[in-house]
Amino acid sequence: MLSDEEAENDGISISGRLLGFLLLGIALVFFGIAVLVVASIVLGGSASVGGIILIGPIPIVFGSGPDAGWLIIISLILTVASIALFLIMNKRSRRK
Repeated sequence: MLSDEEAENDGISISGRLLGFLLLGIALVFFGIAVLVVASIVLGGSASVGGIILIGPIPIVFGSGPDAGWLIIISLILTVASIALFLIMNKRSRRK
């Protein structure tokens, strides 16, 4: 059995910078949703949607509306950038 001190040290340690990025990302998602809702109410008109969902190595691409092609391209670029950033950060953490 683990003592109380050993059990406390088994948790996942998160640096302050990583936690800040996590909270910033969550805040940006909510801000983006709020901007889209306000813009659709104020401007009306047509809406487009597009995105990529990654389930393991398999991408699921979706889109609808007049500008869906551009949204899918932007989503693809952001997905590739996110994966590259993840790999870089993973490689740096293994060096330590």
